Amino acid sequence: MARLVGLIALLFLALPAASQDRKEVDLALVLAIDISGSIDPDEARLQREGYVEAFRDPVIVKAILGGNHGRIAVAYFEWSDSWVQKLLVDWTLLDSEAAIATFSQRLADAPISIARRTSISGAIRYAIPMYSRSPYEAERKVLDISGDGSNNDGGLVTDIRHDALKERIVINGLPIMNGRPNPFGFPAEDDLDRYYLHCVTGGPRSFVEVARSFEDFPRAIRKKLLQEVADIGPLNDFDIGDLGTARDGIELAQSGGTRRAVKADDDYTRFVRPEYELGCDVGERRSRDFWQRRFGVTPD
Repeated sequence: MARLVGLIALLFLALPAASQDRKEVDLALVLAIDISGSIDPDEARLQREGYVEAFRDPVIVKAILGGNHGRIAVAYFEWSDSWVQKLLVDWTLLDSEAAIATFSQRLADAPISIARRTSISGAIRYAIPMYSRSPYEAERKVLDISGDGSNNDGGLVTDIRHDALKERIVINGLPIMNGRPNPFGFPAEDDLDRYYLHCVTGGPRSFVEVARSFEDFPRAIRKKLLQEVADIGPLNDFDIGDLGTARDGIELAQSGGTRRAVKADDDYTRFVRPEYELGCDVGERRSRDFWQRRFGVTPD
């Protein structure tokens, strides 16, 4: 009997140690970067350099180390077609200037590749299980998606977004609006910022930060990372024009808005914009129409 009691006591003593294996972090951040065929090698290089330099920015470094726990966890992958995702850096703990510098250098050293189609839904689907297998316990879970086009491959982006929001993953977006046709002649999408706002982003205090060109990308990603890491909400440095006023639970990085406290039992699926007037399948329809007109075939 005494031996049994002793064994039970040892089990209870072991429980806290097991829970401590998952180190607490202020943020679990997944960076998902578009490498579809609409992006040429020079643009892919500019994207990568934007992230590399952002993590070398002293302001970003200070924000990473300045949270409640003084550390965040980051993973970085690139995506294109529905089933094409390339994990460049798996979950990495950023808890010191040295760790941040090493992460930045790993990104700089990784080879750059280009694929074909644009599947934002595939990127979200790939990212969802990454959080459950993370070795860290995060106060916030954020998926950061950047790209230069709407979804044209895989499942409907709003369906997969819903799955992510059910897991309490906030999705922020960085659409790159370069105003020129892609290498295949597909026209630029002048409404990409609205598409990302209505169809891609979601969750409390989610936002869109627009890069007006690939040359503008380094500025945009530094601003976006600062908001995500420090959880400080939008930075009001320029007018959002005709995009309108942010609604409850969702904010544009270019807008004002009232900061809303996130409750432990909040249903993240409620924090989405109203349905997009052009439909969130607009990317799939545009792609089919373009390929049919130009080549007489559809990409399906």
